[in-house]
Amino acid sequence: MANPLVSIVIPTYNRKSELSELLASLVAQSFRDFEVIVVNDAGEGIEEIISLYPDLICQIINHETNQLHVHARNNGVKAAKGEYIMLIDDDDWIVSTHVETMLKEIKQADLVYSDAEIVQYDKLNGRRIPVSRELFAFNSSVEDMKSNSTFIPSGCLYKKSIHDRIGYFDPEVKNYWDWDFFLRTSAEFQVKRVKCAGVIYDFSQNNNNQSKNLDSMVFFLSRLSEKHDLKNVKPKNFQIVLEELALSGLKDLSYLVWDGKMPNTRYNP
Repeated sequence: MANPLVSIVIPTYNRKSELSELLASLVAQSFRDFEVIVVNDAGEGIEEIISLYPDLICQIINHETNQLHVHARNNGVKAAKGEYIMLIDDDDWIVSTHVETMLKEIKQADLVYSDAEIVQYDKLNGRRIPVSRELFAFNSSVEDMKSNSTFIPSGCLYKKSIHDRIGYFDPEVKNYWDWDFFLRTSAEFQVKRVKCAGVIYDFSQNNNNQSKNLDSMVFFLSRLSEKHDLKNVKPKNFQIVLEELALSGLKDLSYLVWDGKMPNTRYNP
């Protein structure tokens, strides 16, 4: 069997219900020449979740010890067979046309990333119920990105060969691995923002999104600043970035795709 065109890499840790929703969104994709690599970072078993989606080409990488999310992504990328890599966090998901859209856009770039909708969920019987949504879309230049990162790695698509040039994701900057990856990539390759909110990003109060814990991020931001000679940057989560950039003139319009419905998950928690 020929190698897939795209490898979708998903690090996961004890989010069975969310992972199932993400896999359901992949089943619904209009473009299907992809493999799915799920890296279980020493969490509870996910074989039962993967078995619910036999229509996907899935590979599970099980870590015996918890190596944290950056190492998990690196191990997933190293196992990838595709020409392109798409990263998605296990609590996010993508609309049905997302892979197709990103493949069209990457013809003029080496890495493409899209806008997103930031969603607050409540949970009912183990299932997420969206209660609010907000557009995350900014017209940020590469120079702007040195002050505030508006790069959302979930749903981004890039040429796997980029890693041959710049290496893999850097665990030494942990919380800011994505900002670091963007800055390293944009220094040597063509990057492009796609003005389409094809990523549905979970920023609920009841999840353990690391970008909410600002105190733990100061040390790694200092490392990132030294690495890229960044000036006067402060730890911020997406909500703070939204509030500040709304006043900066960088907030932009985007094509909204999501109809407000959740993916048709096959998992009954």
